[in-house]
Amino acid sequence: MNIGLNISFAVKRWMIPENLAAMISQDLFAKRIQFTWDIIDPWWPEAKRDALARRWAEAFRKEGLSIDSYFMGLGGYTYGQLLAPLQEQREIAETFLRRAIDTALALGVKTIGMPLGGMSSEHANDPALRVQRYTSMLESLARLAEYARAQGTEKILIEATPLLTEFPHSPGASLKLMKDLDGRTAIPIRLLVDWGHALFKPLLGAEADMSLWLKICAPYVDCLHLQQTDGLLDRHWDFTVDGIVSLDLIKQVAKETGSEGLVQYVEVIYPFEATDEVVLTGMKKTMSLLCSEGNDGR
Repeated sequence: MNIGLNISFAVKRWMIPENLAAMISQDLFAKRIQFTWDIIDPWWPEAKRDALARRWAEAFRKEGLSIDSYFMGLGGYTYGQLLAPLQEQREIAETFLRRAIDTALALGVKTIGMPLGGMSSEHANDPALRVQRYTSMLESLARLAEYARAQGTEKILIEATPLLTEFPHSPGASLKLMKDLDGRTAIPIRLLVDWGHALFKPLLGAEADMSLWLKICAPYVDCLHLQQTDGLLDRHWDFTVDGIVSLDLIKQVAKETGSEGLVQYVEVIYPFEATDEVVLTGMKKTMSLLCSEGNDGR
């Protein structure tokens, strides 16, 4: 198993770069890191933001940790972004995402990633307006890819989400998006599939099957988010909680789909009210369990 770590678990808890880097290196086994925008916000003033990004990058480098990508967290996901109903909102979203590209480069990272945003209820439930939002989103991504290439970014990752009001939300919608973008953007745009999203039964029904996702969307899947879930909500639990994602299932899916080489970034999101001790204990047990299956973190 090729296990990496998204550092969302650290949000509002461990915010000193050197301390978090040492904790990950000593206690959590992972070497491949997905850095969240919730730690460094793209909207922060550029000079101070980029100086902080360089400090984080140096702290992680000294601990032997590789930051693979800079990925949107809960803060950015709150907004409509590229699928927002108003032109002004979508223009702001493009500015935000350009600033994310700039922040990634200050981190020394050449891959960014995010969900694309969410539609308003009125647009989501109107077939003609859904098409408009989809089309304008494709145009926005093309412009962002042009900007990203000019800045030195090499790849953009799109996360499929478990909501009908968002693109993409299913295996078929993910494949359509990838084909609509393939070869038409200045840099590659690829797919990130989250276990909890892919197994969300209320929306997907019989398609709540990770093997199905990986088979349908190959060869566009770049990496995965790994979380424990019950398939009823997007839980983002750690693996101390009973759920439907087992080590046997993870290995079975990888074997069936030939996806053993894909990095699976553990993405655990705790309630803010959970104590630091509870979070750290859960993360240690989770990473120990997952990495005991032969993962060397590289």
